[in-house]
Amino acid sequence: MKTMAFQLKVTLRHSKPPIWRRLEVRGDTTLGNLHHVLQEAMGWTDSHLHQFVAKGKCYGVPAPEFGLDRENEDKTHLDQVLRKPKDKLIYQYDFGDGWEHEVVVEKVLPIDSGSKRYPMVTGGRRACPLEDCGGIPGHYRLLEALGDPGHPEHEELLEWSGGEYEPERFDIQEVNRGFHGG
Repeated sequence: MKTMAFQLKVTLRHSKPPIWRRLEVRGDTTLGNLHHVLQEAMGWTDSHLHQFVAKGKCYGVPAPEFGLDRENEDKTHLDQVLRKPKDKLIYQYDFGDGWEHEVVVEKVLPIDSGSKRYPMVTGGRRACPLEDCGGIPGHYRLLEALGDPGHPEHEELLEWSGGEYEPERFDIQEVNRGFHGG
């Protein structure tokens, strides 16, 4: 079977306006590698546990000692769980903050054997929320406090966030450099 590429749209669930990325990845990418691609694409720091859920099955790092019964993500390829446009899976990251990403196949494409390098980000909007901010509700509380110098937590959260968080910022070239080291 010929390896294909997938154009995926990854949307952080419950984000309004949506925080999303459009990616092209090889179909033979393992879910373990897809985890690293999603971390880079979204801007997460890979500091927390994660898992994928597709068609009622969980995939991740096996951890039976913690009661986590799931398929091994390093032995499962993307094209084993997603096959055609509109197929989807959920990528869960940081079980405390509860970040959920909907990953939807937009297109199945032939592998471009020319100059195209995989993975690649081809679109997206807005910066990823900051790690450990308390999930979607905490993210919006943070934005409210950062946007209002009169807010009682403004100074504290400005310091906590490093003072440079730009919620509307997204740079495709920066993400693709992160993938390919250039």
